[in-house]
Amino acid sequence: MAKKSGSGDSVYKVIEVIGTSKESWADAGKNAVETAGRKLRDLRVAEVVKLDMKVEDGKVQAYRALVRLSFKYEP
Repeated sequence: MAKKSGSGDSVYKVIEVIGTSKESWADAGKNAVETAGRKLRDLRVAEVVKLDMKVEDGKVQAYRALVRLSFKYEP
């Protein structure tokens, strides 16, 4: 079998993280990506899976974004 030279084939790992913000869902998603990006190399895709809010005494206290991240897997 011939070897592939310079193949573009890759493998990616997917994880889920939750970001929070007192300002908006957009900031919550951004916080999730930027915080994870400090430890994970080569992030490729961020997908917002779920949005919710933390509520206390009938008032929104925080916005939360569940974000699915994919990054290149390097064994």
